Amino acid sequence: MKFAFCTCVQIGLSCMESIYRANGKLDLIVTLHDSKAKQKSGRIYVDDFAQKHKISVLKINHINDNETIESLKKHSIDWFFIIGWSQIASKEVIDAPNFGAIGAHPTLLPEGRGRASIPWAIIKGLKKTGVTFFKIDEGVDTGAILKQQEVIINEEKETAMTLYDKINKAHEILIESLYPDLLNNGVKLTKQNESNATYWECRKPEDGRLDSCMSVDEADRLIRATTKPYPGAFIIKNNKKMIIWSGKKGVDSSASFILDFKDGKYSVLEFE
Repeated sequence: MKFAFCTCVQIGLSCMESIYRANGKLDLIVTLHDSKAKQKSGRIYVDDFAQKHKISVLKINHINDNETIESLKKHSIDWFFIIGWSQIASKEVIDAPNFGAIGAHPTLLPEGRGRASIPWAIIKGLKKTGVTFFKIDEGVDTGAILKQQEVIINEEKETAMTLYDKINKAHEILIESLYPDLLNNGVKLTKQNESNATYWECRKPEDGRLDSCMSVDEADRLIRATTKPYPGAFIIKNNKKMIIWSGKKGVDSSASFILDFKDGKYSVLEFE
């Protein structure tokens, strides 16, 4: 059984490391050219890992480039992991491996298809989220489920960074469990229940603006959801944009800056 992996972010590298901890191996890594997406959050370079484990590397501009398909066929790849990759793979790419392509999505599919899964989970006040590994089809996050792992959310303290770390760990646990099943042709596919499907929209930096229409809890969740590595929540004061990275409910006179909301006060403890 031969495996290839496509990634350019830390979660993907963590998954590849987990495969080798499980005594697995990869035959090919597909990643972006070094000059692309330098500012992408969590961007990593695979060269050291590939050299250490003697894995062939293909650097591309887009996953649907002909060279991707040709390389998958040349290496006779059976399963192709595409994890931490924003470009949508074409039918030609997902059909190139002998058994198919596998994606991972940081929600418990079919809930939360789409984008910005980590911020939305906090903004929506969810008690739990998770990670789903699924067989990629021509839809977006619609393929049959291979395995899932729940992640508990601390409703009062969870931030984008702490949730990202939990999601990263869940990826590692899942892929270490899934890899032997793939190796031994023991995978079980579960069709997603379309009646339970929800879609989360892409978020833009301007969506982080705080205003007086929000409750303190809403402001609290937005600040925690959009903190680093995301662009941050913000207010406009004296025509100046002030980015707010953290805050605490219920603090008043000792705060660096105080936002007044209709349900009380929200004290900002750290801002630019």
